[in-house]
Amino acid sequence: QVQLVESGGGLVQTGGSLRLSCAASGIIFSRNAMGWYRQAPGKQRELVAAVTSAVNTNYADSVKGRFTISVDNAKNTMYLQMDSLKPEDTAVYYCNLARGVLSGTYFYGPSGSWGQGTQVTVSS
Repeated sequence: QVQLVESGGGLVQTGGSLRLSCAASGIIFSRNAMGWYRQAPGKQRELVAAVTSAVNTNYADSVKGRFTISVDNAKNTMYLQMDSLKPEDTAVYYCNLARGVLSGTYFYGPSGSWGQGTQVTVSS
């Protein structure tokens, strides 16, 4: 059974940085296409970053150049480094198998259960 636990969210001012972590059991990140998603109030959950084979990365246009997704294979932990944060980045962030499209690249991961997510709030 796959279990994913997100952490690292918080309150930060515009222009600040946060690093989110995703710890997993029951899945090996380096063998899957993994993604970070976010869901803002009143909006659908969206895929914002993905990493395949722990190396190849893709980003939504809205976060490209500001967010960096990475995997520590030894710890089987995935990260999302978020820099130059904006108020529109405010959302609950989740990790899961990648499913969706980023800049023309399609990910067909299965729909699975979601963790609790971690809240990111960017104040103006």
